[in-house]
Amino acid sequence: MAFKEPQVDSFHWLVDMLESVEVGLVVLDLDFRVQAWNGFMENHSGITASRIRDKVIFDVFPDIPQAWLARKVDAVALLNTRAFTSWEQRPYLFKFRNTRPITGTEEFMFQNLTISPLSGPSGQVEKVCLMVYDVTDIASSKRALERANEQLAKLSMTDRLTGLLNRGTWENLVDAEYERYRRYGQATSLVMFDIDHFKKVNDTHGHLAGDEVIKHTATVTKNNLRQSDTAGRYGGEEFGIILPETDAEGARIICERIRESIAQSVVETTVAPIEYTISMGIAQLSDGPENYMQWMQQADKALYAAKEGGRNRVVISNHDPS
Repeated sequence: MAFKEPQVDSFHWLVDMLESVEVGLVVLDLDFRVQAWNGFMENHSGITASRIRDKVIFDVFPDIPQAWLARKVDAVALLNTRAFTSWEQRPYLFKFRNTRPITGTEEFMFQNLTISPLSGPSGQVEKVCLMVYDVTDIASSKRALERANEQLAKLSMTDRLTGLLNRGTWENLVDAEYERYRRYGQATSLVMFDIDHFKKVNDTHGHLAGDEVIKHTATVTKNNLRQSDTAGRYGGEEFGIILPETDAEGARIICERIRESIAQSVVETTVAPIEYTISMGIAQLSDGPENYMQWMQQADKALYAAKEGGRNRVVISNHDPS
């Protein structure tokens, strides 16, 4: 480690320790010129201490956020106290490549940083020491755990076969939309629909082919909805859609688009090509239902009316939404 003060050179054991320690040590003067640069920093940057000595750190590492580091160093010098930052606040100060084999999935080294004041003989802070800690193992493990938890949370909310929201999650959103209507009074519609003669599909072609039909229904539905709309698999071959800020006529247009897309498509399964249709019921929310379940019942009754009317059609609930 290159120090400018000659008295330190006599402490060879101290120098050896600072060179071999697995922590980056960088000493800067208050003009951000490098005064010391230990072996850790040489190894990971590829820059020797002799090359970087007296260079402004921002000239050598333009990726360092200058304004941010300047604020930190100014506060350390003014208050004569340490400052800390973790990888969660800022992933790294020095953009070093990650060289650890265990955490090879991470592209860059995650770092914790400590900035310590260094006082001169007068007691005034003349320099600061940056201590750079490689915490890639910790960061990688935590990030992997967070990703796993996110995946588990997603799996607990979605239907595995279709990727749509599962019944419990979707029904909770129906309840939330009902309460939103009660508060703001904006038009909103609910759709319940299912696959016509689905039992015949299963009996004729088998359950695997039936699963392909269900997945196709989900895909067509998602492709025809707006970003604000929410579809869920209610159970078996039955599905539901929440259409916020949409009256019954607007919901009918969306539903007809879905119904026609399915009626005109063919599902290519390993058993046989399958053509099928769906029936759909719409209920625009009004002040009549006392809870979201009654609203769902209205949409369900409209669905059964579509079934009784010959299937492959869209029916709007006859409950007056006004």
